[in-house]
Amino acid sequence: MDNRGRQVRRFNRYTLRSCIFVFVALFYISPVYSAETAKELSILTWSEYLSADMVKAFEKKFNVKVKQTFYESDYTRDRILLETKGLGFDLILVNGITINNYRRQGWLQPLPSKAIPNTKYIDKRWLTAFDSAVDYGVPYFWGTLGIAYRKDLVSKPITSWMDLLKPEKELQGKILMVLSSRDLIGMGLKALGYSLNSNDINELNETQSLLMAQKPHVKKFGYLTLEKESGLVTGEIVAATLYGGDALNVAEHNENITYVLPEEGGNIWVDYFVLSADSSNTGVATNFLNFINEPKWAAVNAEELYLATPNIEAMKLLSKEVLEDPVIYPDKSLLNFSEFYAELSPKSSRKRASIFLHYTK
Repeated sequence: MDNRGRQVRRFNRYTLRSCIFVFVALFYISPVYSAETAKELSILTWSEYLSADMVKAFEKKFNVKVKQTFYESDYTRDRILLETKGLGFDLILVNGITINNYRRQGWLQPLPSKAIPNTKYIDKRWLTAFDSAVDYGVPYFWGTLGIAYRKDLVSKPITSWMDLLKPEKELQGKILMVLSSRDLIGMGLKALGYSLNSNDINELNETQSLLMAQKPHVKKFGYLTLEKESGLVTGEIVAATLYGGDALNVAEHNENITYVLPEEGGNIWVDYFVLSADSSNTGVATNFLNFINEPKWAAVNAEELYLATPNIEAMKLLSKEVLEDPVIYPDKSLLNFSEFYAELSPKSSRKRASIFLHYTK
């Protein structure tokens, strides 16, 4: 997948002057002064997750063509990497909990931190949120998982996971639940006052009972579309589990769509760029990671995508509209009740797999 430009250095065997002439000529002609110059940077990422203006500015500055391959879900990304054994990409966008798994698979290489000095602008909370992220990941965006709902179709505001898991009649048969074991079981645990990372079998059994009682009222398990035809826009779906950024997108089609991070808290997700073990374009890849963390470009990216940046200096450049949007930057009291995902015990993982199977089939 990597196309490298090769600079041909021809040395005149007769005179030192010829040698120097060729070196100087190549030094000024080459856009990046290295025999390692890469002409293409291959990135596996979500669709429309990089500002087009930012990408163009990077391409122009470094004379590099950025090639993006898109995935539609975490499952799709995992499948792509399983099929390719991680080959063919320089940078991969992953959620924090996945980094350690990819590292164990041998798909990643450590990031040369000294080559990415702009990480000094990133809040340490996001740099260290996951153990493997310290050496393998650069935080890109963060956000929350909550509930998007039609405020015009409910008699009172939704504020709790229990509003979704023990639904009133107006919600019954009109609920969409995200098709993710970690998210589904996590929200059940939070509703009951437990940690979403619980390994306690009794707590998981209680969560299973709660989810199975709710199951008849679920219209669909899956992912909400964000277009005009979305069930939340038409009213076919009244409430859905959704990421905050996606809720803002779908709300553009109907002003009655609102988003809430439940009072019990939820999952705080963090997306990271990681460096593929197969990449031979590490110089270009680290240039890219450093470039997108220049405060100016990190702010442009956050404004355009309407997502929370981990870059502290970039936040100083954001508009008041973005900074004060509670969907993008939720109230700190709610974030204090929210958690990052952590690795689970084998016994807990097996139990969760069983719950997920019975709940969604």
